[in-house]
Amino acid sequence: MTSDGTVWFVGAGPGAADLLTLRAARVISEADIVIWAASLVHADVLDHARSDAEIVDSSQLPIEGVLPLYQRAAEQGLTVARIHSGDPALWGAVQEQLDLCRALGLAVEIVPGVSSFTAVAAIIGRELTVPEVAQSVILTRLEGGKTPMPPGERVRDFARHGTTMALFLSAARSGQVQAELLAGGYPDDTPAVVAYQATWPDELVVRCTVGTLEATVKQHKLWKHTLFLVGPALTAEGTRSHLYHPGHFHTFRRAEPTARAELRRARAGETETP
Repeated sequence: MTSDGTVWFVGAGPGAADLLTLRAARVISEADIVIWAASLVHADVLDHARSDAEIVDSSQLPIEGVLPLYQRAAEQGLTVARIHSGDPALWGAVQEQLDLCRALGLAVEIVPGVSSFTAVAAIIGRELTVPEVAQSVILTRLEGGKTPMPPGERVRDFARHGTTMALFLSAARSGQVQAELLAGGYPDDTPAVVAYQATWPDELVVRCTVGTLEATVKQHKLWKHTLFLVGPALTAEGTRSHLYHPGHFHTFRRAEPTARAELRRARAGETETP
């Protein structure tokens, strides 16, 4: 079964409407039906919608409530913009909708969006992958919530890596988050950031440590729409990327010979065993 209808799954970004991508804004402006969740997406994104578009708030609808809109799009050859907060690839409940749309013969497209963890990094002015400090970012949430976690995906196990971690959907159990981070090996004074409604008008971003994370969350009475960033990269200084070192070369740039020798010596020192 095929249809002339199309459903676009659009990443709205963390909140601020001007963080929509150009493609996202165009798709919303062309849609016959715009579906958005008032509980998660800022209303300003609707400024891009056509004046005659059908606007549907899905915040109180299960997927069965949205399905008739997809069915109508398939039958009438309509274009739907289904707006998701952040990036649809992360905790967006998108896969089940993709499967439904494809079963209806609808064409489906995904427009990526700015994730809240990168938005928070921008707000605090930090790189999350600092050379010699952290070269990985773990995106996860606390186990034991409404959606079961697969075996082996526990916060304390991820914490053993000691790298940068972004924890979503976990603020309501901040005490357990703190306990798991400490149990996994993050020192008590490891830098942390608590970010509520990043890029929204009522944004609140607070720096703390792993040891004070629970107290910080409770002090500000946060329990939803809150992201945690954790790891030494949040305050690290004095490191340098090899990418912009004069001794590094690539297709478009030659290395400066003296600096190249210096960089080689530094790399050789990294591999030496005591």
